[in-house]
Amino acid sequence: MSEFVAELIGTMILVILGCGVVGGVVLKDTKAEGAGWVVITIGWGLAVTMGVYAVGSFTGAHINPAVTLGFAAAGEFPWAKVPLYISAQLIGGIIGAVIVFFNYLPHWKKTKDQGAKLGVFATDPAVRSPFSNLVSEIVGTFVLVMGLMFIGANDFTEGLNPLIVGALIVAIGMSLGGATGYAINPARDLGPRIAHALLPIPGKGGSDWGYAWIPIVGPVLGGIYGAVFYRALFLGEFTVVFWILSVVMAVILIGAARSELKKGETMADKIEEKVV
Repeated sequence: MSEFVAELIGTMILVILGCGVVGGVVLKDTKAEGAGWVVITIGWGLAVTMGVYAVGSFTGAHINPAVTLGFAAAGEFPWAKVPLYISAQLIGGIIGAVIVFFNYLPHWKKTKDQGAKLGVFATDPAVRSPFSNLVSEIVGTFVLVMGLMFIGANDFTEGLNPLIVGALIVAIGMSLGGATGYAINPARDLGPRIAHALLPIPGKGGSDWGYAWIPIVGPVLGGIYGAVFYRALFLGEFTVVFWILSVVMAVILIGAARSELKKGETMADKIEEKVV
């Protein structure tokens, strides 16, 4: 199997099982309707596990552009292969989402909530605040890529690694995912979002392209920083990329905090004016 096909299939499996569990929980009249966030996070963890088991022996199962870019930035993956991997991951994400659409064919008409339909395919924030949403995606992907490097630095019984990676995804989802739905993977969000825009889903509404840049930029920044951060602090490799991204991260974090604090002050001022 070629590396292109392997990354495509691995990402396709990831999206089929990941978006599939969301569909089961949020679409009307499925047997899993209302099962909740815990089921979704476990489903996504198992989705990643199966994707890694499927193609790990062929490509290492990146199945995520943020992982590919992070490993390349850390010098653990050749830059020449990055376009091949990312294009395969994006196509795999689209195909996986199309399969999910067919799996739930009777349920699209039964579901009136346009947001729920989009949520099967793509992420959206619990509270829409671009700076803060970007931070959440950066943090989640930072933990993901650094966690993958932690896992790679340890010896496990053969065949156990994919389960550990899946457990990492569950942990990120339960601990950090409530803010934005934890895309932590540009292909997982952009591929299905494209599918949502193209598929004839009854009453689907828009694909929220205004938000779509956040689950791309956030994971890319977080993934690259997670990789170079690991190599800097654990291996002593303080590169130019590490220092530049450290400054960028500081600016983003401070900007997000100031933005939220300013919103709080404005709201307090409005309440005070009403009281007066």
